[in-house]
Amino acid sequence: MDTTLYYQEKGKGEPLFLLHGNGEDGTYFKNQIEFFSAKYRTLAVDTRGHGKSPRGTAPFTMEQFAEDLNELMNELQISRAIILGFSDGANIAMKFALKYPQKVTALILNGGNLDKKGIKARVQIPIEIGYKIAKKFALKSQDAKRNMELLGLMIYEPDIDFYELRSIQIPTLVIAGTRDMIKRTHTESIAENIPNARLAIVKGNHFIANKKAKIFNKEVEDFLQAINEEQLLM
Repeated sequence: MDTTLYYQEKGKGEPLFLLHGNGEDGTYFKNQIEFFSAKYRTLAVDTRGHGKSPRGTAPFTMEQFAEDLNELMNELQISRAIILGFSDGANIAMKFALKYPQKVTALILNGGNLDKKGIKARVQIPIEIGYKIAKKFALKSQDAKRNMELLGLMIYEPDIDFYELRSIQIPTLVIAGTRDMIKRTHTESIAENIPNARLAIVKGNHFIANKKAKIFNKEVEDFLQAINEEQLLM
């Protein structure tokens, strides 16, 4: 790895990785770190070029972010983990699960999308305008270059086809807000294309993990508890 990812760690037990959204860092999950560290070894990772993780020189893509997670797991000698991703973090989680399914015990996808068509137009149009402006000044300004890279992720990534999701045999929870920036039909299609995925729609917007933490955490905890009970019955 050409950079060292920063992460917060708390708790013991089965590893649970938390992957934040575009332009954020692991502190977004402060309520999840506190809640889940009671039962799990909880690791909130700052994605490459976000928070305290350096940008490095590798490509700024979801593919690379998934590779970074794989290398971090190898460094920490974690062979399998629960992956919970929010927004772009959910998209990284999908990329990771498609490439390294043997390393994922359970998948929680919060507000993820497969391409820009999954994002509501009122959100996507300003993103595309901002990207064009940032691109124009990227050679002269480091801030503009960073904005261009971040906004570019929401235009060109993650570029996953629905049929690809059908290969995911991992227990999966797809969760989103009633007023999410991701189209409801898009979220439902993600859940429908992942075999036996569970769908939960929680009252709130895109940021339910942060703004509606108690409800969000309970949905995730109930999902993980159900998986454990099913495994005991096998």
